[in-house]
Amino acid sequence: MILVIGVPHLDTPISIRGVEIRNRIVMPPMVRFGWAGPLGEVTDRHVEHYARRARGGVGLIIVEAAAVAPNGKLAAAQLGVWDDMHIPGLRRITHACHRAGAKILLQVGHAGGNTTFDNIGETPVAPAGVPLPGKEALGAPRPLTQAEIRGIVRQFGLAAARAEAAGFDGVEIHGAHGYLLSQFLSPVTNRRTDEYGGPLENRARFLLEVVREVRARVGPGFIVGYRLGARDLVPGGLGIEESQRVAVSLEAEGVDLIHVSHGVPGEALPSVPPGSPYSYLVHLAPPIKAVVRVPVIAVGRIVDPGIARSILENGMADMVAIGRALLADPEWANKAIAGRDREIARCRQCEGGCRRARDECPVGRD
Repeated sequence: MILVIGVPHLDTPISIRGVEIRNRIVMPPMVRFGWAGPLGEVTDRHVEHYARRARGGVGLIIVEAAAVAPNGKLAAAQLGVWDDMHIPGLRRITHACHRAGAKILLQVGHAGGNTTFDNIGETPVAPAGVPLPGKEALGAPRPLTQAEIRGIVRQFGLAAARAEAAGFDGVEIHGAHGYLLSQFLSPVTNRRTDEYGGPLENRARFLLEVVREVRARVGPGFIVGYRLGARDLVPGGLGIEESQRVAVSLEAEGVDLIHVSHGVPGEALPSVPPGSPYSYLVHLAPPIKAVVRVPVIAVGRIVDPGIARSILENGMADMVAIGRALLADPEWANKAIAGRDREIARCRQCEGGCRRARDECPVGRD
């Protein structure tokens, strides 16, 4: 539930499952490819990267996707949370961010068919033997058996328990961007004929089982968030009306926070309404917010503090995710809250270091 009266501003606190967050600014998960150790370990670079944004005033940090299983990696060098050995390194991140006053979630995910043999050493798995649109050259993934589906549900639960042991305030389950949970939800990639395919209630079954398992494995004060791919960017894909129904089900299963993004990717984002100052992704948040009572995060190239303020003040979302702009200026939150907008080192939207991820942002360097 949202515990606030009146119109929220960037510096308005928010309470989620009893966790007090100092403001409405979120650092969304942005994978820093190549930073993790060979077994998915946290490195010093990760710790300082997140600590800088916590010191910079961010209210809620969502750490980049950590794989719940070795065959769920989206890249060869990616953070892992599939083994207890990952807990000490992850704890270094939580301690550093908590010391700076931020709250912190770990995004947990499984790439499914949105990875390669080279990344995981085996044929990727998916709901069905259907490659993602635009990635047909990589070959067809292997369809999961029902026993394997049950195993992955358990892996998500164990990953959440490890995140709690590492001191995180919660997890965000990755259900967007064409990764495994998004693949199950999409009629484009889910061609199953059993109880996990077909109508929406079947396509949503797996992700709701994951939420149920995660909630059962963690304590009552632990936040369970969900990144929802609210609309696929390919013809015949998931639409916003179905996603609204999914959002209602997520809330009923105990999800505390919904972070709205896109589903299965395509060639390009659809156009935004004429004259709109917001990106297409921002426009996906209000329809989800309209059907749930839990807080909703808007995301999508929000680089200007004025735009972030207007999203909150116009009731489009309860929190705003500032991604690339925080790579450009780790002090974005402090400066925006203080009204020092002109001092912010501006993201150029150059598709530079943030797109290649291994490289540094040409504006702000870690």
